[in-house]
Amino acid sequence: MSLNKCMIIGNLGRDPEMRYTPSGTAVTQFSVAVNRNTRDEAGEWKKETEWFRVVLFREQAERAAEWLRKGAKVYVEGRIQTRQYEKDGQTHYMTELVAERFANLDPRQRDEEGGDEARAARPVAAAPAASGAATRPAAPAPGGDEFDDPIPF
Repeated sequence: MSLNKCMIIGNLGRDPEMRYTPSGTAVTQFSVAVNRNTRDEAGEWKKETEWFRVVLFREQAERAAEWLRKGAKVYVEGRIQTRQYEKDGQTHYMTELVAERFANLDPRQRDEEGGDEARAARPVAAAPAASGAATRPAAPAPGGDEFDDPIPF
């Protein structure tokens, strides 16, 4: 058995860039910064940042380009893939997270025009789960308020 699964929560380092392949498939790429606090040898706290290159395809690529902006907190789930390519006679390698689903974790965002409409975080999956199980929304806690944004996992 093998498993290639990666889940990250971080902030977009730049706006998503969408393009289309020659066959017309939408492809969106962006980078996500994931922070981690650790102590150094002297016991002082320091922040480490790991950058992930994320790529999405088809409908979710279009949604990511529409919904996400630089600085947004995002959950991304997918698989790690390393590609190689030739440039100027040299072989280069690129490791990226190929997203199977993502969710904007910012509670609300205003339109770029400054309108009052807001979007809640909405997870987007590339395909139904392999088990075929239906996804059910979580029931609100007894006596509690309902939240606009679902938990992405």
